[in-house]
Order: sequence, then structure tokens, then C-alpha cells
Amino acid sequence: MEKLKKLTILHSNDLHGDFIAKEMGDEVFGGISRLSGYISKVRHEEKNVVYTISGDIFRGSIIDSEYKGISTVEIINMLTPDVVTLGNHEVDYGLAHLLFIEKCAQFPIINANMYITTNGVRLFKSHLIKEIDGMKVLFIGLLTEEVLHSTKQDKLIGSFIDIHEAAAEVGRICDSYQTEDIDFTVLLTHIGIEADKKLAAAMDPRWKVDLIIGGHSHTLLEKPEVVNNIPIVQAAHGTSQIGRFDILVDTDNNCIHSYDWKLIPINDDYCPRDFALEEVVQKYKSETDRKYKRILTRFADRYTHPKREEETALGKLFADAFKESLGLDIMLVGSGSIRGENLGPIVLLEDLLQIFPYNDEVYRITVTGEQLKKMIKHILRKGALLGVTEFYQYSKGFEIEFDYENQKLLSLSLNKQGIINSKFYSVGITAFHYKNMKDFLGITEEEVSANKKPKIVATKSTDVLEEYFSTKELVEVSAEKRLCIKQFSVAKN
Repeated sequence: MEKLKKLTILHSNDLHGDFIAKEMGDEVFGGISRLSGYISKVRHEEKNVVYTISGDIFRGSIIDSEYKGISTVEIINMLTPDVVTLGNHEVDYGLAHLLFIEKCAQFPIINANMYITTNGVRLFKSHLIKEIDGMKVLFIGLLTEEVLHSTKQDKLIGSFIDIHEAAAEVGRICDSYQTEDIDFTVLLTHIGIEADKKLAAAMDPRWKVDLIIGGHSHTLLEKPEVVNNIPIVQAAHGTSQIGRFDILVDTDNNCIHSYDWKLIPINDDYCPRDFALEEVVQKYKSETDRKYKRILTRFADRYTHPKREEETALGKLFADAFKESLGLDIMLVGSGSIRGENLGPIVLLEDLLQIFPYNDEVYRITVTGEQLKKMIKHILRKGALLGVTEFYQYSKGFEIEFDYENQKLLSLSLNKQGIINSKFYSVGITAFHYKNMKDFLGITEEEVSANKKPKIVATKSTDVLEEYFSTKELVEVSAEKRLCIKQFSVAKN
């Protein structure tokens, strides 16, 4: 006879330092206080509750950036998550700092596939077995090579795992704990929804993986994706919502008997406030307000960045600022560097630092027209419009017409002049993209160095933007379309 026990799993991903509630008219939503209030409420209402976070608690807010994640860990400690897996942005402040942060964390951090390259030792525990009401629940944490581009700036850290190898790693861990009589197995991943689907398809049913709770792609779902009988979920990003599973676990057969999943909006209808946590957040906010809450400039309008995989007004604005400030022919700004959806018309320094938190160096590389065409074709390869590759915003005067379906570059021009194969062009990219040129741009450091030695033209990218905007008022974004994509159909991809 089946022995059924209820398990409630609450889950977040890609919090990105999203601590402050937002206002829209009379409605207040999101914020770490109400998120904490909802988690506490469910823990009091239900018997067996687990709260998980699938990576990227860092980056995206001035409170996080100012204290390099230490403030974030103190705040997350007060949420008392049961288990957290690493995201790619957890390594942004460096390996040594990440290991220090782990010591500050009062919650378990798991990851199965980040290693010290010199001796192959894992940086973190690969899994956690949590005993809940007589059930043994196995959590395994995973990143893959594709999302670990930041580690290339640190030669001591590495990962050699693709999706196929990640699946094998899961198999090894599951096989190793068969004698533990695991009742339920959850993969906490930070690899994106499309990679989660591939991972689920590669699971051997004998490993008895029950759920994949993911992150990285910021996917907003109406219902779980189900691949190979494994439900896959994400909770978009930030603190405006939280995912909730109510599961009946068949502890005799070690599997899901039934489940209900939904996204819960974090607002006053569902979520009481956690006033103790608000005091901690306010302590940090008071400091950042004192330093950064001053008017920097006024834009001519409110400029938006609603989606990474398309040309945006805010993306064009930043690209133009770098190009003009640094005397470049072309500036490529990574869409993912812009960590918010709108800015202006009144712009505080705090707003700028929050929406563009990556204060990297800016490199000037010199490429031939032929190499530039190769770069654009690589950037716009299949998957570019689906969020599975890096996407870029382009500076004024650089215009691209591209047939996405047939992967054909129709035209490429700078200041209305066609790109000449043998001519040299100066291109600006931030350090993160410079360190990953082969993956992101399809060209190597050796190739560009053969033309001219790359040069750091700015040591702090955000400082360039601050200086540029502080000297201008009523900045406008030019209306011309710089990236024209022809014949794009999601159905065919």
C-alpha cells in the first residue's frame, strides 16, 4: 500500500540583490521583507517545508555591489534557506571572495562541478541529503561550462562539464546513495530552461530524479515543463514572485504520487512583512543612499530595456556613451550587463550603478572588416534570439541586416559606408567579453592581437558612464534601427 507524505517546496532563483519593494500605483509588490513573510507563513501553515534558491543571489543592486555580496549573504541568512546552489554571478567577485562568502553563509551551498584545476577537488559539497518527517530528500547542485564564463578570469578555478557530463555526474551521485533509501531527488540547477530540458532528457529513469528547479534564463512559466517525466520549473527572477510545489511523495516507491505547482505573487494579499529583516536592509540602504542618492542627469525620456534579446533604447544609449567617450568606431555592450528594465527621466547615480553594476575594464580591440563580419555572424547564430547565447547592443552608426533563418549577413555598414574586408576598425568590449572572445564573438585574442595589441581604454566602465551623463542634460537616443533581423520564427528553432 502506498505511504504518502506531503512535501512543500518553495523556490527562488536569480534574486540578484532584489531587496526593495516596488510600487505601481497603489500596489506594493516584491521585496525581501514580503518574500520572507510568505516563507515564514508557509512554514507555520505546513508541516514539511523546504525553501531553495537556484543561484545568482548576487549582482543587480547597489546594496549588493557596494559590499561585494557580504550584505546579501547577511540578508539571505535571515531567509534561512534549506539549500542554495551556485549561479554564475556567485563567482563575479573572485574565487577567494566566494570562499570567504561561504564562511559567512548560515545555509548549505551545493555544487557538483566546480573544481580546483590543480588537484580536481570540488570547491563545494556536491549534494545535500535532508531528512524531513522520515523522508530523505536528495538535492544536487549543477552549473555547466556554458554559464561559467566569469571563471576564465581566474586560472585556479574550472569546470569541465557539459550537459552530457552533467547528466553522468547526477548518475554517479544518485548511484552512490542508493543505500540511503532516498525518497525524493531534486536537481537545483543554474543553466537555463533549454539546458534543463536537455538535462532532463538525459536522465536515466533508474536514477529516480523527481524534479529540476532551475535558474539563469529568468523564465516565467505558467506551468512546469515536463521532459522525460521530470517537471522543470523556474520562478522568473527577483523577489516579485516565488515558486511553490505541493507534492505528495510516495515513500514506498520513492517517487511523486501527485503535485501542484504555482507562482505566488509577493504582495500584501499573500505576504506579511518581516520587519526585523527590513531593519537589516535599511541599515545597508541608508549607507548607499548617503553615498549615491544624488541626481546625475535628466534624460529626454524614460528609456527601456525590456528584453535582452532585442535592440533596446537603453542599450543603444549606453553603447553610444562608451563610443563617444572612448573614441571608438563601434561599441558592443552585452545586453546582460544591463540589470533593469528602465532608467530616467531623472537619473540618480544610484539608479545608474544599480542598472549597470559591472565596473569592468573596457578593451579596445582592432579587427578587420572580414573579422567583424565573422563576429556578427557568430553573435547572431542560432539561439541568439532565444536567450541561450550572448547578445549585444550596438553604438550609433553601426547597422546590421541579418537573415536569421538562413544565417546570412545581408548588409553591414558603419556611418552608411559598407564594411570593407581589408580595413581596420576599433571595437570596444568590456573585460568579461574580452576574456570570452572565442565563445562570445567567435574570434580569438591571438587573432585580434595580430592586427594590433588590444588596449585597456578605461579601467572602470561604470565610471565612464557616470562622467558622460554628468556632463549632459536631456540626453536623447537616436531613433534609427541598428539591428534588423529578417525572417525570425521561434517555431522553426
